[in-house]
Amino acid sequence: MPFRVDLPPTFADRLDDADRPLIGMWVCSGSPLVAEICAGSGLDWLLIDAEHAPLGLESIQLQLQAVAAYPITPVVRVPVGDAVLIKQYLDLGAQNLLVPMVNTAEEAAAAVAASRYPPRGVRGVGSALARGARWNRVEDYLARAHDLVSVTVQIETAEAVANAEDIARTEGLAGIFIGPSDLAASMGLLGQQEHPDVVASVERTIRAANTLGVPVGVNAFNPEVADRYLLAGADFALVGADVAVVARAGEALATRFIPATDADDGPARASY
Repeated sequence: MPFRVDLPPTFADRLDDADRPLIGMWVCSGSPLVAEICAGSGLDWLLIDAEHAPLGLESIQLQLQAVAAYPITPVVRVPVGDAVLIKQYLDLGAQNLLVPMVNTAEEAAAAVAASRYPPRGVRGVGSALARGARWNRVEDYLARAHDLVSVTVQIETAEAVANAEDIARTEGLAGIFIGPSDLAASMGLLGQQEHPDVVASVERTIRAANTLGVPVGVNAFNPEVADRYLLAGADFALVGADVAVVARAGEALATRFIPATDADDGPARASY
């Protein structure tokens, strides 16, 4: 009898089963070792980011392998909602994808279609060659693949906020995820993701998703802002990043042990 393996629950499964918001952090360093350290943090999920971090396919696969031993759900953000890239990410073993810069329901539907085999979608078939199907050791992978992967899309422009309800209604989505930084930029408020107009747009999108019963998440590195969005109804959130944690901790050590000078500290840093 052939050896069979099971895949862990998807991010969509985790959201369905959750009785509280799921809290996670970014992994941007590209280091499997750092990814493993983060995986053992006790958080609910990790976002391995290939949009703004220098991560190739091999690096992502190594990080997924490093975190696989831990009870945490990895989500991989693709750099763009391209069907070829989505196919490659799924084949290397990324069960859960986050697709950035989705502005319309049509773009959301295309992202879902790219994750599904025909006739449900357009994903190319290569399961016998791929870690995603554990080289055909996952029983009936081709028939079940649509239940074994999840796709979440990002709402991060003023256009996307205006289309949020239509996007959220897209069949097959695990949820929507709001990116306040790019949203602020699209509103002419670059670097001001805590501006009242940006916060209002985020909360309006959260309410729209809640009304539709669609899971909605948000990025918020400021704990007070994260608390506000969670109280507003966010179902999941990213509240930090590996590189940001190291950067701020290193600065705190310097502040603690190196005598202060009269030099200008420069402008305050905006959280992501």
